Amino acid sequence: MPHFRTYDDAELHYRVLGPADSPLPPLVCLAGGPGRDAAYLGDLGGMAADRQLIIPDSRGTGDSPAAADPSRYAFPQLSEDVEALREHLGLERFALLAHDAGAAVAQAYAAGHPQRLSRLVLVCPGSRLQGELPDDAQEIFASRAHEEWWPEASAAVQQLADASDLSEVRELLFAAAPLAYGRWDEPQRAHAATEGEQLGPVPRAGFWQGVDEQLRTALAAGLREVTCPVLVVTGDRDAVTGMRAGELVAASFPDARVRPLHEVGHYPWVDAPEVFGPVVEEFLHTA
Repeated sequence: MPHFRTYDDAELHYRVLGPADSPLPPLVCLAGGPGRDAAYLGDLGGMAADRQLIIPDSRGTGDSPAAADPSRYAFPQLSEDVEALREHLGLERFALLAHDAGAAVAQAYAAGHPQRLSRLVLVCPGSRLQGELPDDAQEIFASRAHEEWWPEASAAVQQLADASDLSEVRELLFAAAPLAYGRWDEPQRAHAATEGEQLGPVPRAGFWQGVDEQLRTALAAGLREVTCPVLVVTGDRDAVTGMRAGELVAASFPDARVRPLHEVGHYPWVDAPEVFGPVVEEFLHTA
């Protein structure tokens, strides 16, 4: 299994999917959660058919070891692991895709190493780094109250706030899972069933640790210096981060566009792989 050594000599794991002889440059892909095993990305709805996807396991997830120092779980520190991966791969510049909380890692990387990115794709990002938390995700959730799964999901969301037992949390996460998808069919159910076992409580808890207001504003200001094109993908049924957050994230960059997807939730490659892949590939190919 491929590994790389990062700045503090930790040995972290990554996966490589797709053809080694592809004429297309590789795409580095960051998982979210935070602290979720990157296996949930799968092959991003078939994107590995023509292009290599390089998917690292962040510290304490997948096959990467736990951090000896808990401060290493904070997303600005995780961004330096991305830089170590770039050096290991010998890439002068590269395209980076990040989902959910992984978008915070990607933005920290872009702010610190803007010259290293050729393209940046942020999929269903939150906007905590921008200092705003829009409430349209709750509006999207409420708009789906007519769907049969909604009463159980609504109750689970309320119970999750007070749940502490890990097995109970996992059950509640699955009960609440339909709010994250554009529909609740078999592919969505199968994908959601993996979440409970894939979440790492310790990496999750450390993701924002040590990121005070001064650091947050400095990172956000650094995004104005990112010159590579940026694509932000949102879903109009995403009741996790909503759509407005993606608009705020895009507004942080000099050259960014938002692509909303219809009847798509927080995992676009699960809900609409036939749309998601081509949208991303078109962006990556655009001169």
